[in-house]
Amino acid sequence: MNHELPRTHTAIAYWLTPADPAHTFFENMICDLARQYDAPVFEPHVTIHVGSNHAEAAEKATSQAAFVCEPIELKLLDVGHSGEFTKTLFVQLALNKQLRRLNKIIRSDVQNSSDYQLKPHLSLLYKKMPILERRRLALSIQLPFSEVIFDSIKAVRCALPTRNRADVEAWRGIATKSLRR
Repeated sequence: MNHELPRTHTAIAYWLTPADPAHTFFENMICDLARQYDAPVFEPHVTIHVGSNHAEAAEKATSQAAFVCEPIELKLLDVGHSGEFTKTLFVQLALNKQLRRLNKIIRSDVQNSSDYQLKPHLSLLYKKMPILERRRLALSIQLPFSEVIFDSIKAVRCALPTRNRADVEAWRGIATKSLRR
């Protein structure tokens, strides 16, 4: 029986990042949880696509998306948890027409047929932990708003799959654009 982990490869993740005051709120929550649970710190974001490691395509895609898309307002559904490292604790978001359109623009611009499934969420903690602790933590989170505006798009080079703190700390932004207003 082979117990090797799947091989890691480099990819580019396309993120939406929230506008303030939500950005600051989530950034503070992520930092507090990271400190409390000895976990990595990361920028608050919603992954909209993960594709091949092509920086030129990423630059083109973020520029195109920023040119044609306005800031996107997403409804917060609930706080969830899972055994998946990058979804330990997260806020589930409602999928809407604008987000689907942005995903389609990115996929088209990077000419990428990856099997990434858009299930919008904003992670709050990356840490392997027992289910009861995750559940308790998810139930303890109170969000001060029901909708969040996302006003910029970012392309980030990352390891896939992201399995640990070192993988998170190796993430590198390669393009950031504000969505048009």
